[in-house]
Amino acid sequence: MTSPPTWSNPEHRRSVLWIVALATAAIIFDGYDLVVYGTVLPTLLDDPTQLGNLNPGTAGALGSYALVGVMVGALAAGAIGDRIGRRRMMLINIVWFSIGMAVTATAQSIVSFGVLRFLTGIGVGGLVATVGAMIAEFAPPGKRNLYNAIVYSGIPVGGVLAAALAIVLEDHIGWRGLFWVGALPLVILLPLAMRKMPESPRWLISRGRLEDARNVCDSTGIPFPEDTVTASDTAKVGFAVLATRKYLTPTALLGVMSFSGLLLTYGLNTWLPQIMKNAGFNAKGSLAFLLVLNGGAIVGGLIASRLADKRGPQRIVATSFCLATFALICLTLGFPLPILLAAVAVAGTGTIGTQVLIYGYVSNYYPTSARAAGVAWCAGFGRLGGIVGPMIGGLLLGAGISSASAFYIFAAVALVGAGVTMLVPKRADELDAASSPLPGGTLAPLGRD
Repeated sequence: MTSPPTWSNPEHRRSVLWIVALATAAIIFDGYDLVVYGTVLPTLLDDPTQLGNLNPGTAGALGSYALVGVMVGALAAGAIGDRIGRRRMMLINIVWFSIGMAVTATAQSIVSFGVLRFLTGIGVGGLVATVGAMIAEFAPPGKRNLYNAIVYSGIPVGGVLAAALAIVLEDHIGWRGLFWVGALPLVILLPLAMRKMPESPRWLISRGRLEDARNVCDSTGIPFPEDTVTASDTAKVGFAVLATRKYLTPTALLGVMSFSGLLLTYGLNTWLPQIMKNAGFNAKGSLAFLLVLNGGAIVGGLIASRLADKRGPQRIVATSFCLATFALICLTLGFPLPILLAAVAVAGTGTIGTQVLIYGYVSNYYPTSARAAGVAWCAGFGRLGGIVGPMIGGLLLGAGISSASAFYIFAAVALVGAGVTMLVPKRADELDAASSPLPGGTLAPLGRD
């Protein structure tokens, strides 16, 4: 037997690639928003004339305010995203976080800065929770983990962009100018998204809007998804599906996975420059470690996503967490600079790159009627880890505890993440595929919605 072609026609391919490109661009600015605080933190700590007197504990709390907003935004998107649609949620949140970044650039005090970071985070969280559902419903089978990885790799790409612009431009435009850069999607991305991003036919069918779904398919070349459950077939939508007996246990485990991944992601993104500065590196050198961390996440995450499409995401996510444990321990051993940089790159793969894989894993785990809620739960509950990560770093450094101790704590979190990943039950279609090999040694294809 041969697998079906990836693309039904050139227009189908073009439409999906536009969607992937727009979603990736939006997530790049999301990643920029969440990492830019770490790049300007040394400046804010050293210069009280900017916002006021900051100590490491207060700075860690400030870093968490945006993540509280992300959690609120993600859970709100999950509550309404499966009801109002993927496209509408995308457009709303692009506007929201762009305006939030612009206003944050004008903050004059620690309190106003913290409030505005929280409000901006709501838009970031809504977008992060929505794009996974959208890509899972547009990507062809066999490329879903790859396309999810491409899109969510926008987070570390945004981190690289934030670190690079801070190195090159902060002396010229200041930290406020770096925040103004984060408002650019309002003028360069929103018009394109309004024109090129269609509503998901799978979502339209799940809401009983078959004629609208056919119109979208006709205008974009996307095949009509015959296997999607319609609204008349299921009474439960969104978080109600996650609370059923079938999904309750895996939902809890997936939430803990995301908690671990995001604790590592934001703990390191917020404090790695300061940790390396305390270890004796100058300001630009410490920012270079942040650049390598996110660069390693991009390359490693894309490689791992290809393996996830071929071998299934569960084992790859667990292996990636284990890589993070190994790399973080290596950072405590006093190796020469080239080995330290390599370890930081591997740590980026095992922390930020792992979270990219988790989003793809979760978005394909749930049916259309609960996909946005599933990703929202992963992004929302996981943000508790993102909130804890910067606080842990701030408390440890504020107490004068060595950077090695911080790395050991992060390594232990990665090891817990690996263990939890292996406990997630397989979906019924995965079990069927594993037990029913097709001729030639290939497995039965997944993809029933």
